[in-house]
Amino acid sequence: MAGPGEQAKFVEGSLFRHVSVMALTSSVGLMAVFVVDLINMVYIAMLGREELAAAIGYAGAILFFTTSFGIGMSIAVSALVSRALGQRDPAQAREKATTGLILGLVFGALFAAVVWVSLSPLVSLLGATGQTHDLAVWFLQIVTPSQPLLMVGMIGGAILRSHGDARAAMMATVWGALATAVLDPILIFGLGLELTGAAMASVVARVVIAAMALRPIIRNYGGFDRPSPAQVLADMGPVWAIAVPAILTQVATPVGQAFVTRATSAYGEAAVAGVAIAGRLTPVAFGVIFALSGAIGPIIGQNFGAGLIDRVKGAFRAGLIFTGLVIGVVSAALFVLRAPIADLFKAEGLTRDLVYLFCGPLALLWFFNGMIFVGNAVCNNLGRPFWSTVVNWGRHTVGTIPLALWLGGIWGAQGVLVGQALGGVVFGGLAAWLALRAIADPVAPKRRDPPPLVAEAPHPVPGERQA
Repeated sequence: MAGPGEQAKFVEGSLFRHVSVMALTSSVGLMAVFVVDLINMVYIAMLGREELAAAIGYAGAILFFTTSFGIGMSIAVSALVSRALGQRDPAQAREKATTGLILGLVFGALFAAVVWVSLSPLVSLLGATGQTHDLAVWFLQIVTPSQPLLMVGMIGGAILRSHGDARAAMMATVWGALATAVLDPILIFGLGLELTGAAMASVVARVVIAAMALRPIIRNYGGFDRPSPAQVLADMGPVWAIAVPAILTQVATPVGQAFVTRATSAYGEAAVAGVAIAGRLTPVAFGVIFALSGAIGPIIGQNFGAGLIDRVKGAFRAGLIFTGLVIGVVSAALFVLRAPIADLFKAEGLTRDLVYLFCGPLALLWFFNGMIFVGNAVCNNLGRPFWSTVVNWGRHTVGTIPLALWLGGIWGAQGVLVGQALGGVVFGGLAAWLALRAIADPVAPKRRDPPPLVAEAPHPVPGERQA
């Protein structure tokens, strides 16, 4: 993967620049995954059938859940690989990458199988009934078996980012989005397959993402080991020590979103369609924020592995500053474009009101969600992954359900969304506090007598305060 004398990329230089480059390039790749869903939503909306749009909304909540499993695994692999590179131990980095990919593939397949056989009750749990329920289940029956391929693509991207190759990780998912953009109109309109065509395009996109993520690892970073059962068993402990709490952390988000979908279903399919549109817009509009955990993780991991705690604190600070800048720009853009966005989805009545609400004040409150993502990255890479789990589950349970129910009873579907957003304020502050505690008292990674690391002092950047 990396030569024995290769300098870990993030242990020197401007931290804000590293955070910006990694977050922006990672967000393009991550957004490409969600753009696949957004493209499906736009084309399905063009068919003019409300039940199809609602079915995509229900299916999206389930797919968000399965995708979160992959994000959790990729966080674990990224943390272990980047630490090893920070310790100048490329053999260990390759070993962790290999084990992580195998575990992701195997358990991704098992997880997909469990979800597949439970699709009907899961969709019913979200509040779907009648034809909308049947359409959502049919869509998911086609897409869910491709979950292992998505796992491979996401873990492959995490390995690439651990090496600092954000561009290659980005391009893997960009190619997947392009495949969807080409196939969707052909399958949905050209062949008249409608919802089935959208599902088929999503499966092809996952195949493309997996292939394009593995290709640069094999070509440029030494590929993977030929694993033995003993190696896999030995590495399962370190992988799962981070992966289990990381997966639990990520799963909290779709659980909270599922509750919001269920709560808004009481106000009719127009409300569900509005929430579905907001749900598709969120990861695209705030893709940079979603990408922060995975983008900052390798920066923190390499510096932690190298023992540069001051630079770890500097990366955390740079992440918060970057979050504030992104939220300000994106919120302004959403507000200006709220009418064209609603028109794009042919949103009218309550659906349009919910889109306008999302593109207005709720967008600004996403700064506190950004604090949670940055704090999670710190805790996951400094040996405190369960702290991230506590924050995320708290945010999406006690930070969502009581407020959403209370304000929903006052303002209807709009109140549900407002309550969900307000819960992020308290837990954003908690995430930042826990991150600072993790930096003050990290759990040191085990070393395997790597070569000594001689890191240069970071080069000062005019106007930037050094860590």
